[in-house]
Amino acid sequence: MAYLNAEQREKLVNELKGMPFNKAKGKVRGMDENSRLVYYRNAQGVGRWLTRFDLPSLGTRVTLVESHKDADKNGKIKSEYQLAEVIAEALPGNQT
Repeated sequence: MAYLNAEQREKLVNELKGMPFNKAKGKVRGMDENSRLVYYRNAQGVGRWLTRFDLPSLGTRVTLVESHKDADKNGKIKSEYQLAEVIAEALPGNQT
């Protein structure tokens, strides 16, 4: 399978932006049979949780950025995550 070029990566970002997190995660994982989860909901900044996948057959790295907040639901504190941003970038071997 050929590597994704910049235009195709931008199209992928636009597709994933409108999806809920779990649906976007499933779509990314299903795109490449060799996909690899790099990290899952890794807090690398305040209020930003990152999940990253490497898609080596497509030469692409996809990062799903979520915003996080605690919500009070019937007296219980529950975490709520919302997909805030999607980043698709070329892996080092992808020159397209």
